[in-house]
Amino acid sequence: MYDKDRKDRGYRRQPRPEAPVPAEETEGQLEGRNAIAEALKSGRTIDKLFIASGDTDKNLQRLAAQAKDAGAVIVPVDRRKLDAMSFTRSHQGVIALAAAHDYYTTDDILEEAASRGEAPLIVICDELSDPHNLGAILRSAECAGAHGVIIPKRRSVGLTATVAKASAGAMEYMKVARVTNISAAMQELKEKGVWIFGTAAEGAIPMYQADLKGPSAVVIGNEGVGMSQLVRKNCDVIVSVPMKGRISSLNASAAASILLYEAVRQRLG
Repeated sequence: MYDKDRKDRGYRRQPRPEAPVPAEETEGQLEGRNAIAEALKSGRTIDKLFIASGDTDKNLQRLAAQAKDAGAVIVPVDRRKLDAMSFTRSHQGVIALAAAHDYYTTDDILEEAASRGEAPLIVICDELSDPHNLGAILRSAECAGAHGVIIPKRRSVGLTATVAKASAGAMEYMKVARVTNISAAMQELKEKGVWIFGTAAEGAIPMYQADLKGPSAVVIGNEGVGMSQLVRKNCDVIVSVPMKGRISSLNASAAASILLYEAVRQRLG
């Protein structure tokens, strides 16, 4: 029989404790089946694969077999161990440890465009702090056929486990350059014929009037404050995305996707 006075006698249901989260993400950790599958497919070296012990899921077992064939050490562990290791809180029963992801240079990105016989299409991220945004931008950039993404070394998220998972594996195929100075990298691109298009609500022209058919780089500003003054000053043109609703701005990754696919539309003719 239900005791109406249980609360008064201290019989309160305790909240379920959350799984501990590591203090700092490392760039050599991958989580989730898609991120790890694409890493293996791209030839990235996996040193260890931690897999939930007792899990009989055939897809997970196949992934473990592929990793083992590629030279990884397979370590069955309790799911609670995986929970404690996980940064994403969504490891899907598997976590991999690999060497930190290789970064490229701006020249590597330009060479990628030349090897495809295409005008460069680049995304420049100005101090993005949200790994989900960077991951989503990498995914959109890869799908749109962009040749690379440029991020700064300081005050910016790097290629972490959360970024890899948010990119759905696109991180393994997109050339990412991590530069000391974004403004200097922009000047280098301009000297090599690339036009720099900044994005801001008060842009000089609507995005549809921007000529993205030629060598182009699209700058996406910080989630909170947008582009820094120095980065804005180094843009050739500031463009705006038409806004018809009551909200005055878009998520950084959404803005990047819209600009990238406007470039795709123009280049398809």
